[in-house]
Order: sequence, then structure tokens, then C-alpha cells
Amino acid sequence: MNNKKLSLLAAATALTLLTAQSAYAQKKYDTGASDTEIKIGNVEAYSGPASAYGIIGKTEEAYFKMINEQGGINGRKINWISYDDAYSPPKTVEQIRKLIESDEVFLVFNALGTPTQTSVQKYHNTKKVPQLFLATGASKWNDPKGFPWTMGFQPSYRVEARVFAKYILQAKPDAKVAIFYANDDFGKDYVAGIKEIFGDKASSLIVAEESYETTEPSIDSHIVKLKGTGANVFVNIATPKFAAQAIKKIAELEWKPMQVMTDVSISIGAVMQPAGMQASEGVLSATYLKDASDPQWKDDAGMKKFMAFVDKYMPGANISDINLVYGYAASQTMVQVLKQCGDELTRDNVMKQAASLKDFTPDVMIPGIKINTSPNDFAPIEQLKMIQFKAGKWDLIGDVISAETGG
Repeated sequence: MNNKKLSLLAAATALTLLTAQSAYAQKKYDTGASDTEIKIGNVEAYSGPASAYGIIGKTEEAYFKMINEQGGINGRKINWISYDDAYSPPKTVEQIRKLIESDEVFLVFNALGTPTQTSVQKYHNTKKVPQLFLATGASKWNDPKGFPWTMGFQPSYRVEARVFAKYILQAKPDAKVAIFYANDDFGKDYVAGIKEIFGDKASSLIVAEESYETTEPSIDSHIVKLKGTGANVFVNIATPKFAAQAIKKIAELEWKPMQVMTDVSISIGAVMQPAGMQASEGVLSATYLKDASDPQWKDDAGMKKFMAFVDKYMPGANISDINLVYGYAASQTMVQVLKQCGDELTRDNVMKQAASLKDFTPDVMIPGIKINTSPNDFAPIEQLKMIQFKAGKWDLIGDVISAETGG
């Protein structure tokens, strides 16, 4: 009888051990992830020349707070750690090292800026820590072979520039184009995209290329110089502060070119209002996001969810600032990837799931625009729609335009 009891006890113990091993096998964690939390790092320009983007980090913090209050992701709460790098590459290096080596985050999400993120790209890939859904549209983030731990989010600057160039050729057959751009990878990507479409005609179509530094207090002298070229098309490739200055100065000079502006600066609150609503009238751009302040979306199901989120978690926020919608879309995509990871919260699996998004549509994206990725395509959004600023709001023009990224 004792032998029988011992046998049963041994069998029960073995079964318990097997069950525990099985449960352990199902759950895999890397640094920064556990049964209870997922530690997400971020660097943002809360101060400095690109501080208009600081609201993105605040929106993401609020979004993850909402997710945590709803029970988290597969029962795990998000521990959000965001630092200010003031849009300064040396500070970015310092803060990213702190996040990875001291805070031991699981991944870095939606960190802002082309020059800033370029400064830590090799470090991320050497450490094999995901540099995921970067808040920059540089084409180089779509390089799965060269940098398998880095992925962008928004449509690349080069793709948008190609769309602009096609539109210019169609709308202004007699175009004399003046390009005003930031003297960094962000600005140079746009110039390259425009020239790709202009091709052999580039030298005759482009009458001036003028760059600026983000450290300049004012860019007025550049605009005066460009007006003097006789250009009838002004391509404004600048971050919000400088984009607003350019629009305002063009109006003061009573210069009336067709103005095409990068979508990183289409915020009504951060750009058009400071530039002056009348001065901003007629400016063209392209987008993939709904404008929360536009009444055309008031009955839209996705926008209703966004507005409910703002009312509860960001009361008083300026909904005309497109950066809120952007932060929401990026956060919703990050949550989708983490949901797809299930209980295998390894950095390898995060990148695998980020590269396996199929027709994912965040609440705030324009109908027809979807997120798709693959192991060979690290460009989540490759579609845009032209827009024009009229009577205090952005109006959609034409159909959704799809474009290949890279090259």
C-alpha cells in the first residue's frame, strides 16, 4: 500500500513539474518584460527646436494609461519611460543608453527625429534592442537586411516628395520650383524624392535650393532670397517652427507661389495658426491621418473612439494639433504588435510581429489607408492623400495614392 501511495505521489509530482515546465515554455521573456509589465522606452523633443512634437510623447503616455486601466496587454501593464533629448543627437545618445542599460527597457518606441535617431541606430542594432516605429519618415529606416532592429512608422519623406513632384508637374506645367529644406537627412530625402520624379527636367524645373540649420533663430533671409529667384512654386521642407515662419514671411513679402509643405508640419495648432490663417490659405500637403478638428469626421466610428480617449485622458488638449492623432495611431499599432506577441515577449518576436502586420487600420487613419509590413518591407504606411488648407481646415483632394518606398 505504501509503495502504491509513493508511486501516486511520484506521478503527481512529475505531472506538477511537467505542467510547470509547460507553462514556463509557453512564456518567454527578454529584459524589460515579465508576467506583470512591459517596459517601453522613448525619447522625445519636449524642449528645443522641435518641441512642437512633444505632445506626441504625452499622447502616447495617456494612451498607455488607458490600456493599463483596461487591464493591460494580455494582463501586463505598460511601464512607460520617456526622456527629453531636446532634438539634440548627443543628448539622444545619452538618453537611449540610459533607457537600455540603466532602465533596462524591453524596446524603444516612436522615438523622434531623423538626426537624433541616426545617432543611435547602430547602437540599437548592436545591442539587438528594437528601435520600433520611429517618429521620422526617413527612407533609411526601411532596411531590414542592414538594420533588422529598426523600423519606421509614417510614410517615408521620399515617397511623399514623389507624390508632391507628380502633383506639381500636373498642376503647374510652367513650374519654377524653389526648394527650402532642413540641412539634414530629413530635408535631403525630400529633395532626392522630388528629383527622382523630375528626372532629366530637374535642372530646368528647380530654380533654387536653399537649406537652413535647425539652430537658426529665424529663416526670413532665406525666404527673401528665394522670392528673388522668380519661383512660382515653393516647396517647404521644414519642421513646424520653421514651416510657420516661412508661410508667414511669404505672406509679408506678398509673394504668391503655389506652396507645397511636408506633412510633418500640417498641424493647424502648431503651424497654421502661428503663421496666420489667412497667410496659410491654399497651402498644399499630403496626409494619411484624419483631422480631429474637421467636422467631416464627427460621425466616424474611429474618430468617436479618439474623441472619447481625449475627453477622458487628455482633457483640454488641442484637437486641431495633428500630433495627437499621430501619437494615438502609433500607440494603437504598438499595442497591436504586443497583442500579437502573446506570451512570447522576446525582442526577436516583437520584430517578427512588427514585420507581420496585415491590413491593420488604426482608428484615426483616412479610409483606404492600411498598415502592411513583411520581413522584407519595414515601411508600415505607403499611401497618402493630397490635401489643401482652405477656410481654416484641410480639405482632401483626389484619391489615395500608393507609392513604393526606398530607392
